[in-house]
Amino acid sequence: MAAPLAAGTDPRALSWYEATARQRVAALADPGTFHEFLPPTERRMSPHLPLFDLPRAFDDGIVVGRARLDGKPVLVAAQEGRFMGGAFGEVHGAKLIGLLRAALDLRPAAVLILFDTGGVRLQEANAGETAIAEAMRAIAELRAAGVPVIGLIGGRAGAYGGGGLIAGTCSRLAVSEGGRISVSGPEVIETNRGAEEFDSRDRALVWRTMGGKHRRLIGGADAFAADTVAAFRAAALDLIGRAPAFDLATLEAEQARLEARIARFGDCRDATEIWARMGVNDPDAVPAMTTASFDETVARVAEAHHDAR
Repeated sequence: MAAPLAAGTDPRALSWYEATARQRVAALADPGTFHEFLPPTERRMSPHLPLFDLPRAFDDGIVVGRARLDGKPVLVAAQEGRFMGGAFGEVHGAKLIGLLRAALDLRPAAVLILFDTGGVRLQEANAGETAIAEAMRAIAELRAAGVPVIGLIGGRAGAYGGGGLIAGTCSRLAVSEGGRISVSGPEVIETNRGAEEFDSRDRALVWRTMGGKHRRLIGGADAFAADTVAAFRAAALDLIGRAPAFDLATLEAEQARLEARIARFGDCRDATEIWARMGVNDPDAVPAMTTASFDETVARVAEAHHDAR
């Protein structure tokens, strides 16, 4: 259960990074409108973790349900990064997939996915990988049916591994400075390619490469939010209103954009080189920029604005 807030605390002033999954959902939605599907009282827990002497959670690390956002009906899934890094297992994945499939029948104004995941649980790897594929297929079907899927990324675990793949299929993404998006995590890259290729202990390098500011500047995310629930709520409402069509023209435009990105930046060795090539006046200053200053920088960068996804 979410920790109670101090008296007089505005829930939407909460730090998104510090909040639990349930705190994020409760503060994001219109007050009193969130109804959870398969809550902890149902005790839908992983059947596999006891085999490894690992603790289980009654919700398996994901909260799913329906709510309203500024009066609009939405379905919401929020991962809990504090439980096994928000990793996908059999039950965790099934809850997300069930929510996405239900959206095809319910046709909400949008589905919101609050990412906070390191990817797939090694203890449930086959089930987790299958869940990733099925979630991506379900999102594609939803988008083709005209239901936008909005990803919000600002939690402790980021959106790594299969979570990064799912994020890439969303209609639109909002990310904060604390959010990170990548298919391969820093340690995975270092293990396979060596520290000379990517030093996972260099936290500044990790954030320059995978962090929210970089993803926003290159157009990998569509909005940059301050680290508050209120900022993510405003971003979600804005992105719902400008979600792109999911058709051949969108896919071809996205492919062309990715090809152009590789052609222009493929020889760069660090994000600061990419930012300089984009025309950012002082690339080294980007990591320390305030949200307001960063928004001004984004407004001057052509790559940050596009109509494809």
